[in-house]
Amino acid sequence: MKSKTTFTLLLLSFLVFSKAAAQINLGERALGALQNGMAAFTFSDEDAAKLSKDAVRKLDSTNVVAGPKDGYTLRLNRVFGKHSAENGLKLNYKVYLTKDVNAFATADGSVRVFSGLMDIMDDNELLAVIGHEIGHVANHDSKDAMKAAYRKAALIDAAASQSDKIAKLTDGQLGQIGSAIIDNHFSRKQESQADAFAYDFLKRNKYDVNAEEAAFNLLVNLSQGETANILTKMMSNHPDSKERADIARGRAQADGIYKPYVAKAINNKTTSTKVPAKKATKKK
Repeated sequence: MKSKTTFTLLLLSFLVFSKAAAQINLGERALGALQNGMAAFTFSDEDAAKLSKDAVRKLDSTNVVAGPKDGYTLRLNRVFGKHSAENGLKLNYKVYLTKDVNAFATADGSVRVFSGLMDIMDDNELLAVIGHEIGHVANHDSKDAMKAAYRKAALIDAAASQSDKIAKLTDGQLGQIGSAIIDNHFSRKQESQADAFAYDFLKRNKYDVNAEEAAFNLLVNLSQGETANILTKMMSNHPDSKERADIARGRAQADGIYKPYVAKAINNKTTSTKVPAKKATKKK
């Protein structure tokens, strides 16, 4: 009887120990996932830039990118090419061929403009929007956004980490982060500061600052019309455009340079440039 009791106690001890060991093992793996999430809060600018570069590369592979001879690319080269080193930043830019109205910039200096945006805005209005996105990079907002995106990916895959600690971001995770970049929500303060950066960008480079108010008003008008559905992404993660238009107008008025903006013609078509014929020279 004593022997049977001893065996029972040993069996119970074994089961308890096995369960505890399993919990410890699970806890260690969960800690690995948590550490991935915590790492998002200790990212350096270099970390954010590297992750952004990988995520944008993934986005480029899943979107239709305008070719070097495409009219959209040629226009962006003409309008924005001279500003690829703006504010000490090293910027690279491409156009996504899509009806969506949007644009974004990431911590590594990647600027992506959607052709749907280029279809509705003239050069100055387009520069106001791009200037706003660059402002997020210059103000380190994009770095903060990348932290949040990485943290989100780590939490989403916490369950998967129970079987194997994530040592390197998978293709699927880069896709998740890419989606988070496009759908990112900045704080009201960050958006206001980026708007101010855009205004200063236009003013510093001698563009018509009134185009910023016009760009916001254009978004307001379109969001109330038939094209409202294609503006959903851009409008959902930005503050009220009417209020921002009023603030932009107030800045121009304070500088004494306000006047109603008159939109210019939009040309996204390929234009051929004729090379002047070389004059024949007479031999002496």
